[in-house]
Amino acid sequence: MARKQKVALDGLEKFNRISNPTNVLFNLIFIIFSLTCIIPVLLVLAISITSEDAIQTSGYHLIPQAFSADGYLFLLKQGSMIARAFGISLFVTVVGTVLGVLLTTTMGYAMSRPYYKLKGFLTWLVFIPMVFNGGLVSTYFVVGNLLGLKNTLGALILPLAVSSFNVIICKTFFKQTVPDSLVESAKIDGAGQFTIFFRIVLPISLPLLATIGLFLCFAYWNDWYQSMLYIDMAELKSLQAVLNDILTNISALQQQIATIGGTEAAEQVANLPQESARMAIVVIVVLPIACAYPYFQKYFISGLTVGAVKG
Repeated sequence: MARKQKVALDGLEKFNRISNPTNVLFNLIFIIFSLTCIIPVLLVLAISITSEDAIQTSGYHLIPQAFSADGYLFLLKQGSMIARAFGISLFVTVVGTVLGVLLTTTMGYAMSRPYYKLKGFLTWLVFIPMVFNGGLVSTYFVVGNLLGLKNTLGALILPLAVSSFNVIICKTFFKQTVPDSLVESAKIDGAGQFTIFFRIVLPISLPLLATIGLFLCFAYWNDWYQSMLYIDMAELKSLQAVLNDILTNISALQQQIATIGGTEAAEQVANLPQESARMAIVVIVVLPIACAYPYFQKYFISGLTVGAVKG
């Protein structure tokens, strides 16, 4: 009997094995996918430290033809403005992410409970904006005029705080992960809704919190559109909006060289590090969010192990 079971197991293992050629093929595919992600990043970094003359003469190269920090030095001259914008973006990202996670998870949890009477109505209320958009004019009127958020930090935070897609994700997660028996047991012990949500539901929902937080963090940090719409004061613009303005101004000055003439100002404009500064802007924008991703990843992995049985 034992020999027959061993033969049967050997047969199953044979079907589960991966042959060496297949293993090599999979490794090559993953290497190619990894290179497609890594090479663009290295190319952007290389261009940002390449002199403008070398870019104009020989184009883009993974190995810089002539090293130069002109792009970063150009942005460093705008140091006070960029530092202020960096602080605005950091504040908006942190506050917006915390507020967005709180609002999104509370809405998703309420909609996931079968005994909630307005569950059906709120589900449609959240689902409809995923299909139909109110339009730019109505959105601008509500945010800028009706709510009076124009030229305030609230205009950078509130429009992105809640997404219908994120709410649906939270609803589905809570419905499948948090059983009704757990909530009912907590009610029997005298716990209120806020106690149940913050002390029981959220601690077992770390993967969800990490996912929604990561989505919101990316959205807030990369956003420049809200600043373009609602912010006229330079001291309230986000980092991405300021860097976009710098890049736009460089391009506009380059296009106006012919009308400036052969003056010294025209020569200075012609020597502006347009391409290297553009890639330096990309590096500055990507670096903080790249550093934040491992933080979310750590909590995502730890959340997956919550409740695991240890032998």
